[in-house]
Amino acid sequence: MKFLHTMLRVTDPDATIRFFNLLGLEEVRRTDVEKGRFTLIFLAVPGQEGIAEVELTHNWDPEEYSGGRNFGHLAFQVDNIYDSCQRLMDAGVTINRPPRDGHMAFVRTPDNISIELLQDGYLDPQEPWASMPNTGEW
Repeated sequence: MKFLHTMLRVTDPDATIRFFNLLGLEEVRRTDVEKGRFTLIFLAVPGQEGIAEVELTHNWDPEEYSGGRNFGHLAFQVDNIYDSCQRLMDAGVTINRPPRDGHMAFVRTPDNISIELLQDGYLDPQEPWASMPNTGEW
């Protein structure tokens, strides 16, 4: 058995791609299916194409998606959690669970899907992160 991808339904593909670009994922392929009225967009960290991908499914006919938290989350290991969270904050992304411990943080995609960021190795707790409160739910 081989893991292929995780699929997320999205309402605004461009906003979602911009979000995942901030995490370091890039679009690796796209397929428009006119008969089914949807687009499939596959993203991966460079070098992980075909190994671990995120599939964005955009249905052309408007739909409202709710939940997100019941899905669970996607998890990504990062080289520096503080730098990653700062880059996301600078782009207007809310850090729902800041990396107070230097190890773990949570953010959400434009469609409210929970994303866990995990530090590769260990970083000492640092301000302002160590004192930052949670925002919303993750």
